[in-house]
Amino acid sequence: MLIKLTGGTVYDPASGIDGKQQDLYIQDGRIVHTPPADKPITQEYDLRGKVVMSGAIDMHTHIGGGKGNIARTLLPEDHRADPVARTHICRSGCGHIMPSTFVTGYRYAEMGYTTGFEPAILPANARQAHMEMADIPILDKGGYVMLGSDDYLLRLLTAKKDQQAINDYVAWTMHAAKAIGVKVVNPGGINAFKFNQRQLDLDEQNSHYGVTPREILQVLATAIQQLGVKHPLHVHGCNLGVPGNMQTTLDTIQGIGGLPMHLTHIQFHSYGTEGDFKFSSGAAQIAEAINAHKNITVDVGQILFGQTVTASGDNMRQHANHKHASPNKWVTMDIECDAGCGVVPFKYKDQNFVNALQWAIGLETFLLVNDPWRIFLTTDHPNGAPFTSYPHLIRLLMDRTFRNDVLATIHPEAQKMTTLASIEREYTLQEIAIMTRAGAARLIGLQDRGHLGCGAWADITVYTDNPNRQQMFEKPDYVFKDGQLVVVDGKVVSTKWGTTHIVKPAFDASVEKGLKSYFDQYLTMKLGNFKISEDEITEDGRGSLTVHPLTTAA
Repeated sequence: MLIKLTGGTVYDPASGIDGKQQDLYIQDGRIVHTPPADKPITQEYDLRGKVVMSGAIDMHTHIGGGKGNIARTLLPEDHRADPVARTHICRSGCGHIMPSTFVTGYRYAEMGYTTGFEPAILPANARQAHMEMADIPILDKGGYVMLGSDDYLLRLLTAKKDQQAINDYVAWTMHAAKAIGVKVVNPGGINAFKFNQRQLDLDEQNSHYGVTPREILQVLATAIQQLGVKHPLHVHGCNLGVPGNMQTTLDTIQGIGGLPMHLTHIQFHSYGTEGDFKFSSGAAQIAEAINAHKNITVDVGQILFGQTVTASGDNMRQHANHKHASPNKWVTMDIECDAGCGVVPFKYKDQNFVNALQWAIGLETFLLVNDPWRIFLTTDHPNGAPFTSYPHLIRLLMDRTFRNDVLATIHPEAQKMTTLASIEREYTLQEIAIMTRAGAARLIGLQDRGHLGCGAWADITVYTDNPNRQQMFEKPDYVFKDGQLVVVDGKVVSTKWGTTHIVKPAFDASVEKGLKSYFDQYLTMKLGNFKISEDEITEDGRGSLTVHPLTTAA
């Protein structure tokens, strides 16, 4: 099949194309520059006057794993309020805040997204996370495996094992969990909570192991670099949500020593203690540090007003925040010797001073970080807001007048504590394409996604240009997934299964000797059952497995 997309205005930052009118061709699911002379056009779409981008990539969204199912269990009222009927194309489902798996795929695709990455796959729960993500139609998937509070790693550090031993363990875990990256959540803090520590700063020792978060970050970031994993260590830092944590974040940036590091949901780590409420914005200082340290990338974790649910492995901070639960129900739990989980429903209110300033801090960060290749559009779904709010967020970034109109409605004291009204910057379509497509693909290491160059898989989104950017990004005209038309006028018209993205860094097989002894003595799961085989992900026909190359540094 040969498809021609005629005359669209293309924004393809990875190819250096910024608003150029050109034709695109799709053959056998991939983009080709010059169609074969002997092959007729099967289908042509007239895209003159339309905006064309590659399919969007959400590089941090909680779409698979046990915490999502706990969140769904806590919020039956959300499911009842938002049911989705079965059609001849789509399965039934429900949920707005934490949609069911099929609905997750439909709603992402209906906004022009074709790929999403689960940022916190617990190794002991990786099989369930992958099986849940396998139920999500249309999207490509992948995940970052959680390390940093696991008992085995902390034992290695306590025993002063060398970096190679850490590298072998990290690589083995990535193989076992079928991951494309590594995530650290409150490094060492999830574990410290189990020993009744209620706070753990960057240079504070875990009371049981004598290991600091700084040490954990340094050895894991070094392992990622030496193994050749493209995506930098994905870090949920210490002291999430704590007034004054801006200094911890600045120390973390400085303390990583120039190693590549991705700081996630940076909004929740950018707080000062100024003012009558002892809560202020640290966005300017954080953005200055990001601008100065080219080894650092961030996603924002923007909060938007309304009901949501916070779901995190950071049981230390979730336990501290459970008193703010709305509605008043919450869960904090331990998971094997690996990590923990906290789920707390939450409603962000524009007339609440702290919530209003959080909203402004996120937007300040977006607008003050200079390089759109190093900052990414997220709400830390569902922690800051459901992913379906992305079009609204894009309008806030692209339309200063709209942004200031909303600013004028929030808590008046929060308005006084933010510089947001004075920031003139408005994101361009090219910058949105970088932040939600090209930059995300480059950061994670997806060579044939996130761009419209020759040989790329034909993940393509077509919009009608509209000065109201929220309306524009809410309802694409067409979405193609691997060359198949899946969305027309913002509605799913067909479905398919995406691929699962992973990497396979090398490790010394002898690492399993120590691991087997550890599993037999301490864990409820045997080593052989812990490891996920490739056919488990592909055996039911729901997609494929794509192994990405490592960097040459390995």
